[in-house]
Amino acid sequence: MMSWLRRFPHDVIQRRKSSNNAGGGGGGRRAASSTSWRNKNNSSFTARIIRCASSVVDRRRQYQDEEEEDELKLPSSPPPPGDEEADEVSALQAFSFRELAEAAGSFRQEQLIGEGGFGRVYKARLRLRLGEEEEEVAVKQLDREGAQGNGEFVVEVVMLSMLHHPNLVNLVGYCAEGDQRLLVYEYMALGSLEAHLHHDQGLLPWGRRMQIAGGAARGLEYLHDRGVIFRDLKPSNILLHADYTPRLSDFGLARLLPPPSSSSSSSSSSNNGNGKVMGTYGYCAPEYLRTGKLSAKSDVYSFGVVLLELITGRRAIDVGRPDGEQSLVGWAAPMFGDPGRLPELVDPRLVMAMQGPPLSELKQAVGVAAMCLQERHALRPVMADVVTALAFLATDHAASPPTC
Repeated sequence: MMSWLRRFPHDVIQRRKSSNNAGGGGGGRRAASSTSWRNKNNSSFTARIIRCASSVVDRRRQYQDEEEEDELKLPSSPPPPGDEEADEVSALQAFSFRELAEAAGSFRQEQLIGEGGFGRVYKARLRLRLGEEEEEVAVKQLDREGAQGNGEFVVEVVMLSMLHHPNLVNLVGYCAEGDQRLLVYEYMALGSLEAHLHHDQGLLPWGRRMQIAGGAARGLEYLHDRGVIFRDLKPSNILLHADYTPRLSDFGLARLLPPPSSSSSSSSSSNNGNGKVMGTYGYCAPEYLRTGKLSAKSDVYSFGVVLLELITGRRAIDVGRPDGEQSLVGWAAPMFGDPGRLPELVDPRLVMAMQGPPLSELKQAVGVAAMCLQERHALRPVMADVVTALAFLATDHAASPPTC
């Protein structure tokens, strides 16, 4: 019982591969197919999104009728006509390109708040409800030749229209006008976790780091409970609200797990279709790099890397460091089993500011990271256990004097 969304990324990849082969092109990087973006307006794109989401729901409901024990269900899905629930997909606002360009100051440099392989993110102001004041939003303009293509754009709209949790970013609307693809999110005032860890945005105290880790873990737990693999967890995809609440963002690479009956293992896995690994080097699980097969435990490994970044203040991969220290996991792993060396893992900035964690908390945080980073995926914990283990660390630390 494969839903449309489970097949969708594979179908897109196969169509791109066929068109690339026909044109003599190729290349190893994920490229957007600009021809597939043209001649589509917002209304036709909205209809397509609703059909896609409805297909996901119909297949899921059919499967649930056959397998009553299936726990991999999608929440808040588009209901049939007449249902009392709001239609989550059609509730998204479809904006015109002109509307978003005006709101973002014609995409001037001073409005730019982030950029990457997918394109650029701009701060903007939009009136989202009639009669109300304008609100700050973030507008992501996708680069037609960038890392996030039309397929990933559709996946992100469908995913975020149906998945809602305090630790997931809220999608406000989108634009699919001509060859323009833009996504409109709630504005996250404090930017990304990456900016705070690696770009001099102020020192994050230990307690706040653990609270961020706990929130990100709850967001992943929510996704896994609904059969969704995030696939690209990293600090730049964890955004911080004004109160430092973390929210996972960028769902273009997300996939659905296959039904549990399709695998004899305790953790279902999904093949990437063409064997090409998607994600960010340094965060991908070793078995995924070797085989191209995804599972929820792939996300668990990525979370372990992020948690290690929060503990150490180091990047997952840093070619500017000496040999033996360029890979964060490779450098840190030999210290996991040596309690006497654990203080070496603490971010030096915390130590210099006399804000190092109590040794008991450091041991617990490193222990969780070490379990998540197990080479054998079957030995890694599920995210529900990670959330439980981090709950103690995400509490008030005022009563615990620093010892590192």
